[in-house]
Amino acid sequence: MSASPVLDRRRSGALVHPAALPGEHGAFGRAARSFVDWLASAGFSVWQVLPLGPVGADSSPYWVRSDQAGNPLLIDRSEAPNAEQSRVAFEDFCGAQQSWLDDYVLFAALSRAHDAAPWWTWPQPLRERHPDALREAAARFEPQLHALRVEQWQFDSQWSALREYAHERGVRMYGDLPIYLAPDSAATWSQRAQFQLGADGSPKLLAGVPPDYFAADGQLWGNPLYDWEQARRDGFAFWRTRVARALQRFDLLRLDHFRGLAGYWAVPAQARTAREGQWLPAPGETLFTALTATLGALPLVAEDLGVITPDVVALRRAFDLPGMRVLQFGFDGAADNPHLAYNFTQRTVVYTGTHDNDTSLGWYRSLDPATALRVDSYVGATQRATSGAVAGSSASAMPEALVRLALASVAVLAVVPVQDLLSLGTESRYNVPGTVGENWRWRMGEGALTAGLAAHYRKLNDAFGRIP
Repeated sequence: MSASPVLDRRRSGALVHPAALPGEHGAFGRAARSFVDWLASAGFSVWQVLPLGPVGADSSPYWVRSDQAGNPLLIDRSEAPNAEQSRVAFEDFCGAQQSWLDDYVLFAALSRAHDAAPWWTWPQPLRERHPDALREAAARFEPQLHALRVEQWQFDSQWSALREYAHERGVRMYGDLPIYLAPDSAATWSQRAQFQLGADGSPKLLAGVPPDYFAADGQLWGNPLYDWEQARRDGFAFWRTRVARALQRFDLLRLDHFRGLAGYWAVPAQARTAREGQWLPAPGETLFTALTATLGALPLVAEDLGVITPDVVALRRAFDLPGMRVLQFGFDGAADNPHLAYNFTQRTVVYTGTHDNDTSLGWYRSLDPATALRVDSYVGATQRATSGAVAGSSASAMPEALVRLALASVAVLAVVPVQDLLSLGTESRYNVPGTVGENWRWRMGEGALTAGLAAHYRKLNDAFGRIP
């Protein structure tokens, strides 16, 4: 029996971050409801989002300043509830969320007061969280703290209303928990002992991954790493809290960089590339035992992409977590490639591509001739058919051929990035791992998701048994 009602039967979903939805206002109002309506009409019953926490200057949802707080930029201000008119609801929220909310709003106010300088450069009493300094700052910035609390209540209220709206239409919400947080975050400031930080609070070791499919020098993410010994000593309280909070928001949760919970790539803070890192062990089995003891059966999906060793596979299987498969990764010519559809198991979540991949059309167009022929043979595509996913289009067109393969597969859940549903090319790519500056900027055009497109995908979802 699945731990999640999302994985209780064959389903399909679409992947798009709310920030990419069209419209003049924040995403959690009309824009999001319209998207839910389209999903339901097209036979999709899952909406996968990226992390919803407040972001830094580069807008990366994986560089969050808190994974308990919400990104206020997603609030639809035209529909935001009024705290003065809903005082009881607002005060109830503040009371229920006090364990993280007080630290977050004070951190955010102090960050603004210090022109966004990282917290380890603040005056020593604030950096070290001396009680008198914190009380003085809380009194000084009380109006700002109130406004920040109102924002978080509005975020929570709108998200809860959106989730209820989706549930009424048979759509479930699939979230994403980033494994790491930004160095300059409310958690690293308020729960310093949980991270491997230097005497001044800056990271000693940085997160990343070794050279892989995405980057020849690996990826140096720059996030601070956890102090797993401290986590063991306190019974993984930090992780139990963050996972529990995420599961209050979502029906299913993807654990970003799952392999980092079995062993993680640690790069010295002074390193120039991720090549200089090394693998260190993480207490994955003990962590998940603690999570299960607190939360029961875990509605989680393991993002088990990248360098996957037997210990990672064993950890996922020990806790019966479905893994991920990405069709774009399946065509290296190896018959045992786990991303080939005939190697899937039912307890799998399959993607045509993820937010880190090129769009499927862009990927296909960039293939070398030998790989393109391999793809053509496997999915029934032709190199001449490069526009698809519209009503009446050829079944052999790309990216629809890849979408059909995902929907037809044995995987219990098939997820398609909205760019692939719209047959968009590389110009609509959302992120290029290992790069900064141009990512996270793509926005869906107004009216792009038409009734005709919904009817087309409803036929496909019905044909492949994915309409609950």
